[in-house]
Amino acid sequence: MKPTVGERIFDGLNTLLLLLVIFISVYPMLYIFNSSVSDPDALLRNRSFMFLPEGFQLEAYKQVLQNPKVYSGYINTLFYVTVGTAVNLLMTSLAAYALSRADLYGRKFMMKLITFTMFFGGGMIPTFLLVQNLGLVDSRMALILPAAISTFYFIIMKTNFESIPNEMIESARLDGANDFTILFRIVLPVSKAILAVMTLYYAVDHWNEYMGPLLYLRDQGLYPIQIVLRDILLSSSMESMGPGADTGYAIGENIKYATIIISTLPIVMVYPFIQKYFVQGALVGAVKQ
Repeated sequence: MKPTVGERIFDGLNTLLLLLVIFISVYPMLYIFNSSVSDPDALLRNRSFMFLPEGFQLEAYKQVLQNPKVYSGYINTLFYVTVGTAVNLLMTSLAAYALSRADLYGRKFMMKLITFTMFFGGGMIPTFLLVQNLGLVDSRMALILPAAISTFYFIIMKTNFESIPNEMIESARLDGANDFTILFRIVLPVSKAILAVMTLYYAVDHWNEYMGPLLYLRDQGLYPIQIVLRDILLSSSMESMGPGADTGYAIGENIKYATIIISTLPIVMVYPFIQKYFVQGALVGAVKQ
């Protein structure tokens, strides 16, 4: 059937709106990339929209990547992301499965206690004192164990587990399976979509972790990439205040944008590989069937 004039207008407005949303979403990253490779002096002169680089240079990336701390920071970050995400998934799955079972004694009371933590936290100082009393300060576990379970992500996974037909679990029990067997052999294999989403959520959280390392780590050899890049950015800013301040400030602007690209590009590249699971898993975890 031929679309009416009203339908054509509506489709056209929708198209324009979506193009505007795409532009608003993409342009900031395009501007950051263009700024990171532009000529420093031309970048300072240009304060308007920039769809193409003003000149071309890679000096900012060279200065950042020549720092050996960058590579140790990436190695540390990969450790925190890999080990931390594995711990997160294990602990969240165990808690979500237990509290998704309707026959668990005290289930409603425990859910109220867990939900309470979403609205009221201990705060920075009590949390630091807890980590210090546990002997975790200046150790890798300080960034992994205190954040082993996110309440919000736990609720999403619990809701997903509740949507699994109870007949599957009862059938496994009749065959003699215990709870660990049911979780690892039945529940998790049919929950790949939500596991992919949880992996992405937790991995992004660990990758972007900033305050934790700043509070708990003293050994620079344990710093993740975010703290290393912050130190590089601060050092370039200090250099811009010395002799040749104009030149230093100009290249400092390039370094600022280059650090953003270096710190975000790896995790952004992960999205296309799990995109097919993302919407499915998020919807299944958010809507109780």
